[in-house]
Amino acid sequence: MPDLRDEIVFITGASAGIGAACARAFGAAGARLVLAARRTERLEALAREVRVPAHVVTLDARDRGAVDRAVAGLPADFAAVTVLVNNAGGALGLEPLHEGSVEDWEEMIDTNVKGLLYLTRALLPGMVARDRGHVVNMGSAAGSYPYRGGNVYCGAKAFVRQLSLCLRADLVGSRVRVTDIEPGLCATDFSLVRFHGDAERARRVYEGVKALGADDIAELVLFCVSRPPHVNINTLEVMPVMQAPGALVVKRA
Repeated sequence: MPDLRDEIVFITGASAGIGAACARAFGAAGARLVLAARRTERLEALAREVRVPAHVVTLDARDRGAVDRAVAGLPADFAAVTVLVNNAGGALGLEPLHEGSVEDWEEMIDTNVKGLLYLTRALLPGMVARDRGHVVNMGSAAGSYPYRGGNVYCGAKAFVRQLSLCLRADLVGSRVRVTDIEPGLCATDFSLVRFHGDAERARRVYEGVKALGADDIAELVLFCVSRPPHVNINTLEVMPVMQAPGALVVKRA
């Protein structure tokens, strides 16, 4: 386990899934945590669980003003954020574009694209000024491989991939690092959200498949952040063995 006691890690979407798993992983490594999400009670329970200094921020990443206020209002012990995990995101719906919900599109773009931009814009200047930091963006294999009904979600994650690479270009000459983590099929609440709470439909997505878990992704985030300072992992794509690229083909048992 790396020693990350000098790190202050700001995690969005920290109340569940990959975000919560990242909080536990970084907490086990000794980092101080800023836990941000919309569900305050879950954040507070997680802050008690991790047993490291943790600051809870009730935050909707889609709200630019709220993001700016949250960052400006960080207590002194948490203000010099060294790692940003842009984890807040998700998919809604699986309809072809001509049948899709504009409201779902807007929420996906506001969260996966604009929310990521708001947090990065708020925290990155401090990293650049201190010449130290790491932005970890939670992308998706869907950003590289299209699938039926993915349309707007795939496009949003393609944006995350390209933005991450552009950030690397912007930051050349500094010691600030950028990584795009791109999971394939990962068993979290992702499908439950996508299908608007339809638990049975969400269950069938993972039926017969040994999917990735949130802890698998958190371990990779921790790995990328804990590399020597001269090492930057640009993009890390990971899938379960039962999934393959292309149209994200899944072999079910």
